[in-house]
Amino acid sequence: MTTKALWYGGDWNPEQWRPEVWHEDVALMRAAGVNLVTVGVFAWSRLEPAPARYTFDWLDEVLDLLHAGGVRAALATPTASPPPWFTHAHPDAMPVTADGTRLHHGSRDTYCAAAPAYRAAARRIAATLAARYAHHPALALWHVHNEYGTTCHCPHAETAFRRWLVDRHGDLDTLNDAWATSFWGQHYADWAHVGAPRATQYLGNPGQLLDFRRFWSDELLSAYTEQRDVLRAANPAVPVTTNYVLGDWVPVDHARWAREVDLVAVDHYPDRVDGGAEEQTALAADLARGWARHGAGRPAPWLLMESAPDRIHTAGRMHTKEPGRMTRHSLAHVARGSAGVMFFQWRAPAGGAEHFHSAVVSHAGPETRVFREATDLGTTLGRLGAVQTGRIEARVAIAYDAASGWALRHPGMPRTGLDHPGEVAAAHRALWQAGVTTDLVVPGDPLDGHRLLVLPALYLASDATAEWVRRHVHAGGHLLVTWLSGVADEHARVRLGGYPGAYRDLLGVRVEEFHPLADDERVPLTSGGFGRIWSETVHLAGAEQVTAYIGGVLDGRPAVTRHRIGDARAWYVSTRPDDDSYRRLLTDAARLAGVVPTCPAAPPGVEAVRRRDGDRSWLFLLNHTDRPQRVPAAGHELLTGEPVDDRVTVPPGGVAVLREPPC
Repeated sequence: MTTKALWYGGDWNPEQWRPEVWHEDVALMRAAGVNLVTVGVFAWSRLEPAPARYTFDWLDEVLDLLHAGGVRAALATPTASPPPWFTHAHPDAMPVTADGTRLHHGSRDTYCAAAPAYRAAARRIAATLAARYAHHPALALWHVHNEYGTTCHCPHAETAFRRWLVDRHGDLDTLNDAWATSFWGQHYADWAHVGAPRATQYLGNPGQLLDFRRFWSDELLSAYTEQRDVLRAANPAVPVTTNYVLGDWVPVDHARWAREVDLVAVDHYPDRVDGGAEEQTALAADLARGWARHGAGRPAPWLLMESAPDRIHTAGRMHTKEPGRMTRHSLAHVARGSAGVMFFQWRAPAGGAEHFHSAVVSHAGPETRVFREATDLGTTLGRLGAVQTGRIEARVAIAYDAASGWALRHPGMPRTGLDHPGEVAAAHRALWQAGVTTDLVVPGDPLDGHRLLVLPALYLASDATAEWVRRHVHAGGHLLVTWLSGVADEHARVRLGGYPGAYRDLLGVRVEEFHPLADDERVPLTSGGFGRIWSETVHLAGAEQVTAYIGGVLDGRPAVTRHRIGDARAWYVSTRPDDDSYRRLLTDAARLAGVVPTCPAAPPGVEAVRRRDGDRSWLFLLNHTDRPQRVPAAGHELLTGEPVDDRVTVPPGGVAVLREPPC
């Protein structure tokens, strides 16, 4: 999916409105600079109101109207929301929770993706849409399903899980070894006795729970690829994707999925009202870029498929975004590689479960601040198409592994709340605050050009992952490893001989004992800050002490160490430093690795990202403060059209994008 212009638009649900509103909407889209809308995501009951009885007249009119208006369509298969007739005909295809409760129709995602009846119905509606619309001139992209992530523990899921286990482990001896079933007498002697994990009296088997998460990632991927193959067969020239939903509840390994989509597409909804929303935006964009690289084997575009134009949806309330924040968040994604900006949703519905969800056209209509800002954003994006050729400059890599996150959630860990994605976010935040742009990588990804690799609580380490890290260090790359990294193998079995088992030799340390900390507990450090969440008894085995603990049973013992291996440095961090200490630590590690901030003289609160294509480069400056900021820079400012000699003033909460002079 390539275009000279950046994509701009969002989810449009014409089935919720009368035809006269359709014409108004397309006119508003043209005024706002919209060139792509997602259509049909939840329209299965309108497209197929009864089995094999189709009503396409309204969708024909909608797509023709879009084409006449110069707007392209990301046409969705509506399989995330089966119609009432399906759930009535196939009650066995409704999802079952771990405690055995069968859920019912009345919301979205009411299906088991392993149920044969559901899979057959999903393929059929996808094939019918493909036969009718695969060559429609409005069609730009197929959008399969919506936010895959639903799990189930029903008999259909159990049967599919058993098949998956046979494919993965081959025989029961291998499975019993991987799951350590000798503990608590769980040894299996018959495949028929192996089932999906259910609610148990006490702690479930970690290997079984981890494999069940992996199974659902693969099972949902299979459901996606079935539809993808049907759509591709109808017209191979039209790319196919699905939108990734982010969150640790999602049983999807998005990096693995990236090999199967033509374009990585993500939905991102930050949930913090303060500056954390900006940190979360940068992290989500870097994750998406990493997944896109993983799939393509080279720098590749990705697309922000959903975002909220005017609200931040927190756990307890909807916070209205301040003027300019929608534009700043949107351009932060473009700065970090997105091929455009898409919103959910275009027009706010009058009813339904999400009738107060964020929208471009609100209940008040288009005469609003939000719609005016969206129109200005459309104009801005129209000036930035050339940046798509630029590669984001990043020389620090942070490793992210879905399975490590799943494994750390087991309730039998030494402390509750252990969180690999949270530790990734903490490391990313520290570097973001220091002005250092980072890539998010998956174990095994190429590390060419990355001077520093960070492993934040990368709990699982296969032999292949350990070798990947070893190759990086012995090639001269620097390394920073945090607590709970490399402790277990890929089956969540602890590596013996002392922690962190997979990386002891590289780090020059041996950890003898964990000392988990309470939520409100802090341990002072000689660096002047403090550690929280975790601490350890660390023995030096070639490394030097950088920072020590103060007080308690760990008084004077190493908290942070550094080991020299040739020209490389391998750091070990045995606690979670406070944010200021973590920023200083990672800045020092990056500096020793030869990495400096993107814009070293940028004032605090100004985010800088550079995209480069040969001798051409573009510098994005995002001002997250409420005051104008002057930043050393030169070139042509694309949003105002003004030349910049040595400094640019970025308005409060605003953005500047400079096409810099040739190198």
